[in-house]
Amino acid sequence: MSNSAGTPGAITRRQMIRRIGLTALIAGPGAGLLSACATSGGSAPAASAAPSAGGAVSAANPFGVVANAPLEVVIFKGGLGDSYATEVHEPLYKKAFPQAQVKHVATQKIAQTLQPRFAGGDVPDMIANSGSDNIDNGALQQEGQLMDLTELWDAPSIDDPSKKVRDTVAPGTVESGLISGKPYLLNYVLSGYGLWYDSALFEKNGWTPPKTFEEFKAFCETAKAAGIVPFAYAGQNASYYAYWMILISAAKIEGNQFLIDVDNLVDGVWKRDSIKQSAAAWAEIGNKYMDKSFEGLIHTDVQTRQNQGKIALYPSGSWLENEQKSQTPAEFKYALTPTPSVTAADKMPFEAIRTTAGEAYIVPSKAKNPRGGLEYLRIMLSKEGAKGFTETSKNMTVVTGAADGLALSPGNASLTAVQAAAGSNVITYSSFENWYKEFETELRKQTNALMFGRISADEFCDKMQKAADKTKADSSITKQNRTV
Repeated sequence: MSNSAGTPGAITRRQMIRRIGLTALIAGPGAGLLSACATSGGSAPAASAAPSAGGAVSAANPFGVVANAPLEVVIFKGGLGDSYATEVHEPLYKKAFPQAQVKHVATQKIAQTLQPRFAGGDVPDMIANSGSDNIDNGALQQEGQLMDLTELWDAPSIDDPSKKVRDTVAPGTVESGLISGKPYLLNYVLSGYGLWYDSALFEKNGWTPPKTFEEFKAFCETAKAAGIVPFAYAGQNASYYAYWMILISAAKIEGNQFLIDVDNLVDGVWKRDSIKQSAAAWAEIGNKYMDKSFEGLIHTDVQTRQNQGKIALYPSGSWLENEQKSQTPAEFKYALTPTPSVTAADKMPFEAIRTTAGEAYIVPSKAKNPRGGLEYLRIMLSKEGAKGFTETSKNMTVVTGAADGLALSPGNASLTAVQAAAGSNVITYSSFENWYKEFETELRKQTNALMFGRISADEFCDKMQKAADKTKADSSITKQNRTV
């Protein structure tokens, strides 16, 4: 079924395709692929490769994986690398299904690599959908392209079949992957977010990380006088690192309800004092102390400069240490500090830290071997799979107890200490990044404008409120909601 140009159905369909990132396919030479896309606006999803018939279900094979069915795995090769897949998870899958061929694809361009394949109905069986070029998970779900992972979470754990998989992971893990009330995403990596620094450099200079923004500004003057850029991030592809800090500070001021309300597109949420105060505080740091040339750099350029002792504080998550391991001198010791308090009346203390499940892994519903994709995720969630992930990527997983007994790197040891100091003061997650891709893209744009001095905090809040209102009014976008 096709829609005539200009009809509401056609507009909805184009909006949906744009969200997944297939706009170029509409008007470009590959326009013929459009007929193969799953569509909205009343059209039935187009046919794709038929899933394989199921195999025999057993206690060891709860999804009925066909033993000799090929499996294709696509991994975002960013800060986590991909050796955790090639050296741990894929061998474990091969051990369980020796007759299966496992194809491994690693890329830093998930959307660029997979958009044509989604358009053509030739999708892999498991995707690590992360990085700045990830695919809009909300649009994929709305298009019926994602597999509901309820069956995974209710399956028996590989380590203890008397337990469901959902009972072996950190609290909040399943909820962090909900779209339209169902778990479509496995957020696998337990990451800590804040300001990273070289503890050896700080110790050498007698510096301590700032606990308030007044201390932050004083520290910036000290670092600047020492010839070191006090704070920096890369504007070309990592502005979301900066907006994480802005949102964390707003949550410290107001509490986690602010993050919930941002996700729920609550009226006026971007006009609240908490986000205005946070944006103003971070804009002052950016405008006064950040090198403007960094807006044209990518994240690894800036991270390497920190490894060279040229940058003091860098906003990121706990994958940073592994991502920079080839650039990090032996004397450099990664450490994490929470974001400074903005006001004396903040609801959450300085020690509050954002630790949350992240890095979404998905199983396409139209994959040739979706049962294999589910089993691959179950293997990832075993203690052997999770321990191997931590050993190879130097990052923690959501699997409870999987890292017990492992020697921790300086960065992970610091993260553990920060988590202990935070106690129950945990800043939670943001789901809009998976629910509303265009809104998230606008936030990246306006964050750079704020931090590099082109707009004020009030203008930033006005523009983001308009973006939130636009998203809320767009009938082609399914609205999501969360309460915790």
